[in-house]
Order: sequence, then C-alpha cells, then structure tokens
Amino acid sequence: MSGTEGMSRRSFLRLLGVGTTMTVLAACAPAAAPAADAPAADAAAPAADATVADAGKLEIFSWWTAGGEVEGLNNMFEIYKRDYPDVEIINAALAAQGAGQGGEMKALLETRMIGGDPPESFQVHLGRELIDSHVVADRMEPLDDLYASEGYNDIFPADLMSVILYDGHPWSVPVNIHRSNLMWYRPSKLEAIGADAPPANWDEFFTMADALKEQGLPGIALSGTGGNGHTMESVILSVFGAEDWPKLFDGTIGWDDPRMTQALEIMNRLYDYAQPDYLSQSGADVNDVMMADDGPLLMISGDWLHGYFKSKEFTDYTWAASPGTESTYLLLSDSFGLPKGVKNRDNAVNWLKVCGSKEGQDAFNPIKGSIPARTDADPSLYDEYQLWAMEQWKTQTLVGSLQHGAAAKQSFLLDYDLALNDMVATRDVAATQAALVVAAEEAAFGQ
Repeated sequence: MSGTEGMSRRSFLRLLGVGTTMTVLAACAPAAAPAADAPAADAAAPAADATVADAGKLEIFSWWTAGGEVEGLNNMFEIYKRDYPDVEIINAALAAQGAGQGGEMKALLETRMIGGDPPESFQVHLGRELIDSHVVADRMEPLDDLYASEGYNDIFPADLMSVILYDGHPWSVPVNIHRSNLMWYRPSKLEAIGADAPPANWDEFFTMADALKEQGLPGIALSGTGGNGHTMESVILSVFGAEDWPKLFDGTIGWDDPRMTQALEIMNRLYDYAQPDYLSQSGADVNDVMMADDGPLLMISGDWLHGYFKSKEFTDYTWAASPGTESTYLLLSDSFGLPKGVKNRDNAVNWLKVCGSKEGQDAFNPIKGSIPARTDADPSLYDEYQLWAMEQWKTQTLVGSLQHGAAAKQSFLLDYDLALNDMVATRDVAATQAALVVAAEEAAFGQ
C-alpha cells in the first residue's frame, strides 16, 4: 500500500489471509423446519455414494438463528436432503451471546475440536479467524482436491482466493460476502425532520439526532449488552480512513493516537441518542427496535439486517455506507471447512459441495441479505440492495472487519469488546482508550 492510496484489492486480501483466532461455536438444537419458500426438492435420485442402509449424520454448527439466515440455511439443507436423503442432518445452531462474535459459544466448539469430537462442519469467517483458530492448530483438512473437482479455483474471484489460501492451500468454502459498514435508515424519520438524505458524516448525524430528540425520537439503535464493537469499528474507520485502518493492526499506528480518542468520543456521544432502554437490549431486540413506530433514524449493521427486515416484511428502510466511510467496503465472509477426524467425512465433503455450488449460494444469499462468493450467480434472484452491493464489491477499497474476525488477533478482539462494554457503563473515554492501548501491546501487533 502506498502512502497516498488505499490498499489495493489484492494487497488487502493477501494480508487478510494471514491469520487470527476467532472460533465459532454453537450448541445442538433440533433442525429448524424448512422455510416455506425453500427451493423445491426435485425428484432427483440420491447420489451414488449415499448409503441407503446407514448414511450417517451431518452435524453443522452455526450461529444462524435469526430471520433471513435461518431460512437461507434451511434452503441449503433442503438441497442436501434432496441429494442425500438418508443422511440425518443435525442443525446445531445457537444464537451468538456474550462479548464478541459467538460469545461464550467459542468454548463449546473449542472443547469439541480439542477433544477429537468435531462436528462435520462449522460456520467460520474467512481470514484470520479461521487460520489462527484452527488451521495453525492443525485441526483442519486442506481442500485442494475439492477445489479442483468443483472448479472453485476459477469460479471464486482471484482476490477472494488470496484470502482462502493459506500456506498454498484452501481451508474452507465461502458461502457469501457480507459488508459491515452499512447504515440502515428509515426514510420516514428523515421526513419527520425535513431531511432528504441520510447523514454523510457524524457531524450531520448529531444535527439530525438533535432534531429527532426534540420530537422524542432516538437517533440510533444501540445495544448496552454487547454489539457496540460493530458500530465502533465503523466509527474508527470513518476517522482513520481505509489507508490507516490496517496500520492499527500491524503496529504502525498506536491505539493511543489522538484520532482514536476522537473516535471513542464519537461513540460515547452516540449513547446519548440511543433508544431509551438500550442498556438492556442486544441481538434481535435491537433489530426489532428499528422497526418500531417510535424507533430511531438509523442503525449501523451488516447486510444480514437486510435479510432480517425482509423476513419480517418490514419496508420502511433503505441503506448507505455508514457515515464517513462511503468509498470503503468493510468486509467479512462466512465459510465452512472440514475438521480433521470427523465421523462422517463423506457427508461433510458433500455439504461443502452444496455450500460452494451455484445452486447452494443462489438459494442461501438472496434470503440472507448477503452476496454470493461465486462469480456466476444468477442476478435475477437478487434484490436492489444486493445488486448494489455486488457493484460496490467490485470497485471499492477493501478492508477487513475487526468485529468479525478479519483484521486482528482474537485476543485483541475480546479485549476490545470488553473495553467497549465497560465504556457503556462508565462513559469514561480515557479509561477505555488506556485499556485498548494495553490490549494492543499484549497482542504485539506487527511482531
């Protein structure tokens, strides 16, 4: 990356693939009922390698339990059941809880993996989350043969392959591309204050939020029990920009930088414009706040919120890049890999084939709200937001999400979330920044 330009797509994506610890966890739950609009199961004959007598099980860990993602996952399960009807699918999904993506669920998967009892596959973010969590620990099988047989080396974009490959091998199959730095806003709330466009920066937001407060309306949906790390990463990105964002994680820029103080002060001020009961809300509760008649102007969230709104048939919303980040794509990608020592290896490989297939991705992503990782998706299946996102993905500067396992070590991410959770209670910017400085030192960025 030059001193005057943002990181190129290929340079960024090569950096993204070098690793951090971020484990996805889940607990067993009965398989959810197939979505009503799941693709019809054709009367195709079972695949030749499906054993009629005892085809075994397919246990899948994920955190997909909310509207949109449940239906998308069920759609892929329906494809799998059509082709392998004798395999018992165990949908071991549990909503993320606690600080950080996956929260305390991380311990469950870690225990299973270390104990030699892995699920057939599990959801994990591409990049540092997968590599340092499980690949470096020698818990995953490389997928060279699968990529060759399914043509993934050609059908996934070359830039994305730079993330997938580590030590010359692919380790998981991406099912989508998500964007983190998105502002989901309600046109009706803009109309209420006589505005005709969403805030382009945080100063504009605070002006609008003051006008809304006069009407007894909140400006932003926030969580007091987790999840503010997602909002905060967009605030940090707006202050530092795409060029300096990765320098926060390679040791070039310290977390004691005055711009970090500025970012924390913005975040601290946002709480004054949140919904009244934000301190007791998290997860889907905050999503629901956005749909209330007395809900806020906007929420900073990934495009999975689009899938959630669609599942609720909510229509009073639209989108833009989060304030101050218009030309940057803060990205993450969900994927599935093949743990070593799984009980039903063939079933696991066949699941990965569904995840990487055109049929699977076109069944999953239109409902999930994300865009496909493949380059040959059927655009007629995707909505206005997703077509917009596909174009943005091709042209914008790419940086990896901190909150979702792409930008930094897991040890730092946990400390980051804890520091922000403390700030919700104390509103002490100086103490929060001091904690982040210590966390960065302990993470030894750049070493």
